[in-house]
Amino acid sequence: MGVKLRKIVTYVETTHHDGGPVRAIPARKGWVAAIIHNPFAGRYEPDLQGYMDELKPLGLECSTRLCAAIGIKPAEVEAYGKGAIVGVAGEVEHGALWHVPGGYAMRELIGQALAIVPSAAKVAAMGSAIDLPIHHKDAAYVRSHFDAITCVVPDAPRPDEILFALCMSTGGRPHARMGGLEASAITKWDGQR
Repeated sequence: MGVKLRKIVTYVETTHHDGGPVRAIPARKGWVAAIIHNPFAGRYEPDLQGYMDELKPLGLECSTRLCAAIGIKPAEVEAYGKGAIVGVAGEVEHGALWHVPGGYAMRELIGQALAIVPSAAKVAAMGSAIDLPIHHKDAAYVRSHFDAITCVVPDAPRPDEILFALCMSTGGRPHARMGGLEASAITKWDGQR
């Protein structure tokens, strides 16, 4: 079947402060989105899983590009997430094709990454936005890293396309102070705490 890639878009933000004191080291986070043709658009396909294998190289390429765009080494990634917007000729299950190729690619590149990669998916018109969920790569309960980043590509997805996105950050929210498990206190190494 093959992956028909139309384009890749990246976005990065550097936050020096968020209304509080200027941080010694700015927080950096960003996303990368790959817009591909949806080979299942306009029809119901009972077996989708085989297509995940074809998407795996794209997941690794997107992960590598995002680290480069943020300007960090993979080991410097502290938090991550992913998502998909399926064009209106598809179904939300087509967005789930990104679970393995996107999530596992980031984990492979980063190295130690024990927590599940949070995800969001929806069917929407061209130019729609999606908030990509973010949490700590090793422990989902690290409250300081509960975050999101909005991904939007004005001309995507077209009705017969899928926008697959990954996001990464170098840390938690710029002025996190809501308590809970801190990244330095991760002890169970079970992906949760």
